[in-house]
Amino acid sequence: MSAVKKDPDDYVIRLCAAPADVPASDWNELLSAQDQPTPFMRHEYLEALHASGSATPRTGWTPRFLTLWRGASLQAACALYAKDHSYGEYVFDWAWASAYEQHGLAYYPKGLVAVPFTPVPGSRLLARDDAARRALVRHLVGLSRQDELSSLHLLFLSDADVRACEAAGLMARHTVQFHWLSQGWPTFDAFLASLSQDKRKKIRQERRKVADAGVTFRALRGEAIGEADWDFFYRCYERTYREHGNAPYLRREFFRRMGSQLASNWLLFIAERGGRDIASSLIGLSHAADGSPEVAYGRYWGALERVDCLHFEACYYQPLQWCIEHGVGRFEGGAQGEHKMARALMPVRTHSAHWLAHPAFADAVERFLEREGQGIEHYMDHLQERSPFRQSAT
Repeated sequence: MSAVKKDPDDYVIRLCAAPADVPASDWNELLSAQDQPTPFMRHEYLEALHASGSATPRTGWTPRFLTLWRGASLQAACALYAKDHSYGEYVFDWAWASAYEQHGLAYYPKGLVAVPFTPVPGSRLLARDDAARRALVRHLVGLSRQDELSSLHLLFLSDADVRACEAAGLMARHTVQFHWLSQGWPTFDAFLASLSQDKRKKIRQERRKVADAGVTFRALRGEAIGEADWDFFYRCYERTYREHGNAPYLRREFFRRMGSQLASNWLLFIAERGGRDIASSLIGLSHAADGSPEVAYGRYWGALERVDCLHFEACYYQPLQWCIEHGVGRFEGGAQGEHKMARALMPVRTHSAHWLAHPAFADAVERFLEREGQGIEHYMDHLQERSPFRQSAT
């Protein structure tokens, strides 16, 4: 951990070379006071990414967690990484990196404020108040200048984060995800009844294919997910990555830590056929103040056998049915994927903020983002016109 002298607002700035260098209780207490906390910003989650070897300097994620203190009180903090690639981010800047390279300039390393491999919108700039949040952004830009980074990127921000970045003059970027919002349906059939006839028919056909193939599911939540269940899930997860020619981002040790330290935040669906487990999907959960599940997040899946429509059943229909039965208000389907609209996940904007050191490139990117933003507006309008819901149900 390194300390920087006090700033004009009387903060002591400390840079931390590992999540463990920030006290977990201070971090989590600050997170709980934010406008959009998620379990993926909890200290345990970030520390597991690092300690498991999933997000480390060796894999291109060098932690430089920035913290602002007054005495023993943590006033603001963020998960800052120096990156030497753009993998695992889900807000794509490959074209920017290519343009830098074509002009003989180095795009990497760059600064990134994000949760590795986790495109879940939520609070990224943890702060006691708006003034501390603005100070955090100011120091992020100052640190990027000091270290001669090409750029700084803050991904999947909350509304409070966006306001702080706008106040600092960072460039805004918008992307689209697809989320399911409950309308109080008492059953899955009632939910289906709200959809247009063709979408309702398609979902029933897809579910029937899985059932006719002899596949059934069991759902395990929290501590009911045993070590053998985690092992099986990881076999599926790893197999699916490798079938696409990639090594998995996350290591088995990461999930071991999730099972022991954040068990209540996980829901596991396991598909079985003929007495054999053949596939699984892992869903994240956040909770309301009373402990009830409030938001579900589609995260990871994998299969050892191929069954037509099994992916849709494991990753959408089983989780949505569980959400309806347990009164969960929102299911977030992860990054990208227009096909999710056919399963009643509707488009929502997600937000990021960007700073580039090179003035000419900053101007070019700003013009690009203005055009891209107009395209996003038209895209959202187009998607809304393709709503899967019956007119009377919207």
